[in-house]
Amino acid sequence: MAAEHRKPVEPDAAPSVAHHGAHHAATAAPTATPPEAPKDTTPDRARPSGGGGDDYEPDPNRWKALVICLLGGGIVLLDVSIVNVALESISSGLPGASPEAVQWILSGYALAFGLLLVPGGRLGDASGRRRMFIVGVALFTLASALCGFAPNGLVLVIARLVQGFAGGLLTPQVTALIQQLFRGKERGTAFGLFGATVGIATAIGPLVGGLLITAFGTENGWRFVFFVNLPVGLVTILLSFRYLPATAKAERGRKHDFDPVGIVLLGAAVVALLLPFVQSEEWKSNAKWWLVVAAVVFALLFVLWERRYARTKEPVIDLGLFRRRSFSLGVGLATVYFAGFTPLFFVLTLALQSGLHYSALLAGASSVPFAIGSGVASTIGGRVVSRFGRQLIVFGTILVLLGLGGVIWVVANHYGPSLGWWLVVPLLVAGVGSGLTISPNQTLTLSEVPVQQGGSAGGLIQVGARVGSAIGIAAVGSVFYSALASSKGDYAQGLPLGLGVSLAFVGAALLAGIVDVVVGRVRGTQASV
Repeated sequence: MAAEHRKPVEPDAAPSVAHHGAHHAATAAPTATPPEAPKDTTPDRARPSGGGGDDYEPDPNRWKALVICLLGGGIVLLDVSIVNVALESISSGLPGASPEAVQWILSGYALAFGLLLVPGGRLGDASGRRRMFIVGVALFTLASALCGFAPNGLVLVIARLVQGFAGGLLTPQVTALIQQLFRGKERGTAFGLFGATVGIATAIGPLVGGLLITAFGTENGWRFVFFVNLPVGLVTILLSFRYLPATAKAERGRKHDFDPVGIVLLGAAVVALLLPFVQSEEWKSNAKWWLVVAAVVFALLFVLWERRYARTKEPVIDLGLFRRRSFSLGVGLATVYFAGFTPLFFVLTLALQSGLHYSALLAGASSVPFAIGSGVASTIGGRVVSRFGRQLIVFGTILVLLGLGGVIWVVANHYGPSLGWWLVVPLLVAGVGSGLTISPNQTLTLSEVPVQQGGSAGGLIQVGARVGSAIGIAAVGSVFYSALASSKGDYAQGLPLGLGVSLAFVGAALLAGIVDVVVGRVRGTQASV
């Protein structure tokens, strides 16, 4: 295995699994093109951008296509956090918005999102990424309209489920299209911009939500939290037809196996694993943890099925990807990092609004330093990851640890009306660290993945991030709420204890990065783009 990593492989030329060996041998055999050979007249937008390394020609529209991908992916990620500050408005302004319905407005989105990530990536790989991207954006836009016009809590919960499904279908296409359209340092830059979008959308969501609720009032302001997606979605769909690359003619006639049994088993494993965590506060019985055991059983059945299915057909996930250290470690690192990163805004926004009675706008504004740091650092990180490799991620996670530690110290020592100002520096440091972690890890994790499997592989990274987010919010929230109960509502005590759990998860991500750097140096197989 060490020999496989000794020299970084262009993802398009990376060896595929055995059952596809004959296909790749036929399509990627190194043949010299004589000078007099006729020039390929296939339009750039129809050319397979990830075919075989040597035949790659840059799509002239690739940067415009990237902007469109980031618009679509951005609104999906924005809706992960923008609803947090709108929950109080929803509870007071929507009939039937019971505490259980409000919980499902959050958790239903997360469940549906995680469920469709890998199948969505597979559909894009098999049926065309542009097609699935447009379908995903269209479905998300329609679901957003239904959310905004929801007459009661039940309709809003259903609409949020549809939103989550659409997000799970759309998101893998973003990473797969970046993988398809870019190579080398350009790919690092593109993933850097995507990482900036992830960090900014997640952190800026509460601010955007606060602005909309302030502008349109508490009773109906929450509806505009969803309506804001409509113009963005419509513009994205129109531009997608113009600038996103269509499926190449050579690929249109190729048939793919959809592996329905594998998709069902994987979906059951994801839901069984996510459900007890996203419902940890509402579902008090310990019986819910049996679902984790069921998730392990479904996962084992999935692995056994995929190995059997791969002997003759094309599985939904090429398990051989996990033999590559860059991929397996990157997915694991993303999982534990998001378990530490995501709960920060969940408990911080809650403490500012419920504990210090900040308005939705002021609570959202507290996340701006993190968003600025993350956006700038992600762009830089994407450009220099090819030079520093996994060491850049180690440096980034150290900064996140320092920033989180600073947040804990500030809350413990300066909890009061001026807390938002005290948080500026530690959140800025944490944001810079996050920007140097998320996008470089995405780039390195997919660095050796064949472009043909980009959707499924990108979906797996997102599944890891969503599972990590659910586990992190449940773990941090459990400690946070327990501390509040025992201290009779003392947020100055509960918040540092909850964020201490976040600190432990980010520490695990740092350890994973250090192990990869050390092992890479010993074996001479350091991860690179």
